[in-house]
Amino acid sequence: MSCHHHLPSLFSLLLLLSVVISAVEVQRPRGVPLSKRQFYEEGKPFTCLDNSATIPFDRVNDDYCDCKDGSDEPGTAACPNGSFHCTNAGFRPAFIPSSRINDGICDCCDTTDEYNSGAACQNTCREMGRKERESLQKMAEIAKEGFLLKQQLIQEAKRGLEDKKAKLGEVQVSKKDLEDKVEALRTVKETAEQPEREAKERHLKAWEDQKALIRMEKDKARMVEVFLELDDDADGFVSVAELLSHSELNPDSDDSFTEAEAQGLLGGEDKVDTIAFEAVWNNIKEKYISEATADTPAPVETPQEEPISDNDSEQYPEDDIPEDEEEDEEEDDDDDPDDGDYKTPPTTATQEKKDDDEGTMPPYDQETQNLIDAAQKARDEFDEAERGLREVDDQIRNLEKEISFDFGPNAEFAYLYSQCYELTTSEYIYRLCPFNRVSQKPKYGGSETNLGTWGKWAGPEDNIYSVMRYEHGTGCWQGPNRSTMVKLTCGKETVVTSTSEPSRCEYLMEFTSPAVCQEPSMDSLLHEHEEL
Repeated sequence: MSCHHHLPSLFSLLLLLSVVISAVEVQRPRGVPLSKRQFYEEGKPFTCLDNSATIPFDRVNDDYCDCKDGSDEPGTAACPNGSFHCTNAGFRPAFIPSSRINDGICDCCDTTDEYNSGAACQNTCREMGRKERESLQKMAEIAKEGFLLKQQLIQEAKRGLEDKKAKLGEVQVSKKDLEDKVEALRTVKETAEQPEREAKERHLKAWEDQKALIRMEKDKARMVEVFLELDDDADGFVSVAELLSHSELNPDSDDSFTEAEAQGLLGGEDKVDTIAFEAVWNNIKEKYISEATADTPAPVETPQEEPISDNDSEQYPEDDIPEDEEEDEEEDDDDDPDDGDYKTPPTTATQEKKDDDEGTMPPYDQETQNLIDAAQKARDEFDEAERGLREVDDQIRNLEKEISFDFGPNAEFAYLYSQCYELTTSEYIYRLCPFNRVSQKPKYGGSETNLGTWGKWAGPEDNIYSVMRYEHGTGCWQGPNRSTMVKLTCGKETVVTSTSEPSRCEYLMEFTSPAVCQEPSMDSLLHEHEEL
């Protein structure tokens, strides 16, 4: 059945309205509403509506208060707690406090409250009724069109939910396949890394052995050089006397270098030849200073000004690193920790000095390089599959969140998800992203302020989906965190209509949407109109 059949016609609504607001005047005491006419029967005693007393009927509206509830004086100002009923034929009836009767101010549009004050009141009920009927007609049209749009939104949400559930099923299946792929590639990676590791270890060990041999040869050459320097008389021996000329060799590091100490360095001998010198070389080599080095004055270091770089490190303070650089750093942090085993570590000054003395490690042989390339390829494929699995996990979480989210009784608010709406005022640009956040940004430049993130539906119990609450926004100076209440009203368009700050750091935003529209009825129209 078409939803048109559920909508009362605009004509019938307005006809009903005209009957209500143009009620025929029924004879009754002044100030009595039609609904209470039966309690005021002329010629019969009147019983106060609170049953506090019964009085003759001629004492009704005699300008003297007999009843505690003031019901005997509905048309005078005698009772402080009384109320006067304005018939307002042609418009809507109303009640006013009895204290306003004959006070010289026209409160009832039909002028009946000023019957004895001499105030020059004009009956404006028919004009007010005409304007209200026009207003109600517009509201009825908006409600009708909005309600029809809402039905479309509900159907779209239903289809969207089915699509998301189907998508979730597909993604969950693909996740299982990806998990299997990741585990298979993990095995391939680990299998490829084992021979790579062993080949690199063999290469490194061979290089370490080669460096040890180079060091040993250099040490032996230095030993021969030192022996020749110490053998002053060139007799093929290093004697105690020749050793004493090098005070830096004093084992006690005191002022006197004795013959006994020198003899101790030579293994207890008075002199040693080249073969015996090899045995005591370790006692001498660490402290020995070459005569050639001792004769040469050390160069004086001239302090140099540090070059000023065009790209000073202060260009970006730590807190102001550009986003793309931050992303690069994050990506570096996300690299597989295993990669560290396969990358050349940073070269330090010490390492550079050793390289000068011992040369640099030779490149890998082709067989080892092939193993490294194969392992790296396996790592790259594993990393790519693992990234794909993480993306699928994110997709599943987002789909599950959206499927389970409370978008209203019939998911009519689902279309607002992932959308944002703006309102520009003279000073600010306000931005509402339903189910996410509310923000405020200066119109002519400046940083954005968070006015709250999605909290919950916060309308009254009988209409909970009429208000959204956003909370935990940016803190106010010496005040609470900012928060925003978004009041939703029926409208053909989805738009932010106004913003205000009723209390410090607490914002109110008016927002229209067809998702709020209810099926038009006289009660709902009058209720909305009274609120306006």
